Amino acid sequence: MSDKRPPAITQAMIDAYDEYTHLTLDRRKFMDRLKVLAGSAGAAAAIAPMLAASSASAAIIAPDDQRLETGRVAFEGAMGEVNAYFARPANSAEKLPAVIVIHENRGLNAHIEDVTRRMALEGFHAIAPDFLSISGGTPSDEDKARAMIGDLDGAQTTEDAVAAVGYLEGLDNTNGKVGAIGFCWGGGLVNQLAVNSPDLKAGVAYYGRQPAAEEVAKISAAMLLHYAGLDDRINAGIDAYRAALVAAGKDFTIHVYDGVNHAFNNDTSEARYNKEAAELAWSRTIAFLREKLASE
Repeated sequence: MSDKRPPAITQAMIDAYDEYTHLTLDRRKFMDRLKVLAGSAGAAAAIAPMLAASSASAAIIAPDDQRLETGRVAFEGAMGEVNAYFARPANSAEKLPAVIVIHENRGLNAHIEDVTRRMALEGFHAIAPDFLSISGGTPSDEDKARAMIGDLDGAQTTEDAVAAVGYLEGLDNTNGKVGAIGFCWGGGLVNQLAVNSPDLKAGVAYYGRQPAAEEVAKISAAMLLHYAGLDDRINAGIDAYRAALVAAGKDFTIHVYDGVNHAFNNDTSEARYNKEAAELAWSRTIAFLREKLASE
């Protein structure tokens, strides 16, 4: 009888995947390293998809959910139009608080659109800009998307995010208060958006790169910062960020979720998703955004 148990995934394998997707983007070297860690090429081939995010994973909220109005919009960014996916409660007559959902370094994909629908069901007008719009939009090839993200001009991308705040503020069906939530690369962009947009009211960064300490004084938004306990690469910047936020008298909360990995919120990544941490972080996020973006 053959052994049908899935291959064991170790922390070293997860760390190797993180290095590949965030630092090197060299798939051949990653697979060679994974083969050594897994013990064989066959085991490595079986483990690699478990480490990656699966585009085949079912959406939590169906794209055609009748409780929602969804569609595509565009707004003017730093170098041209930025395309975005939007979702809001269907048939809502009230002016809703607005939230920008910022994608990971894989671009605007089905998972981020799903997160946008989840946000809308919580009572927000949510948009997810495609920050690769200037490059022709997010491709289906995730490695290509990551490379394209790496080629973006950081200042122009931040300007596009600032423009998204202005776009949402100006909509007749929002209450004029805008927050932002971002994951991984998107978490880092939330931090940069907070530095550069005095109009942003609330920022939620999931395991995002921190801004330079000298920039923190420019933040006006209240900040909620989620970190994964095993994410040494990103967590190296927590202490300096916390100290700068305290010194500048900012409104912020930091949560570190012990024993979980970078991308713990992404339920399409079998090896890194942590249901308990993800649900706790989400509940904290929604409560925070409702408080900070409420109509006066």
